[in-house]
Amino acid sequence: MIVFDLDGVLTNGKVLLMGSDDWIREMDIKDGYAIQAAIKRGINVVVITGSNSVPVGARLKKLGVDLFYQNITSKSDCLQKIMLEKNLMSNQVLFMGDDLPDLAAFAIVGIKTCPADAVMEVKQEADFISTKTGGNGCAREIIEKVMKSQGIWKINKNTKSL
Repeated sequence: MIVFDLDGVLTNGKVLLMGSDDWIREMDIKDGYAIQAAIKRGINVVVITGSNSVPVGARLKKLGVDLFYQNITSKSDCLQKIMLEKNLMSNQVLFMGDDLPDLAAFAIVGIKTCPADAVMEVKQEADFISTKTGGNGCAREIIEKVMKSQGIWKINKNTKSL
């Protein structure tokens, strides 16, 4: 199972304030492609965030992410519950986070990862630091690494897709 924080990981962490209740975020299309590829190959992809966004929920649903948790005050509690429901051990779970609230989730997973622009405390705890920044391909990079290590990132030369 691959678990992502939202803001600062799947987005660049910046929000555009337009005077409405919803914030505008950017998400990388290549991250989206990799998320779809992982799900199609049977990898559980989870997104856990302390924020709330209807448009982000719609985007993730379109990508096939059924496990999207919003308004979460404790990512580690949410993650433990998911792991229990899915009967997963910590060594079967990778988490990518970028900021201090993500450190508690780091404590319960087997592989701790972060974007290149994560805060120093997160980088110090990470097993892998992406070469890409949040919202700019870090999810794609880690998904590709996981899938290649499992031999399931194979390009169909006829269609140029996975």
